[in-house]
Amino acid sequence: MSEISAPQPLPIRDESIRLGQALKLAALVEDGAMARDVVQEGLVEVNGEVETRRGRQLRDGDVVEFNGEAIVVEAGQG
Repeated sequence: MSEISAPQPLPIRDESIRLGQALKLAALVEDGAMARDVVQEGLVEVNGEVETRRGRQLRDGDVVEFNGEAIVVEAGQG
């Protein structure tokens, strides 16, 4: 298993963001189609658990890991 980097902050305006949108906003994927594919393939973890729902609502403090990189949602910051 590869080493995960320290989570980078992902400030968002609202109280929540969908997983697919967060992956795009953080530039971890190129587009929505790629976000769908990597989530459905079980390659994305939210708070340490594999998440296969692209529409999963992320809230303040949620940590998303993909491809050796991690982001932490900071709601109400954007």
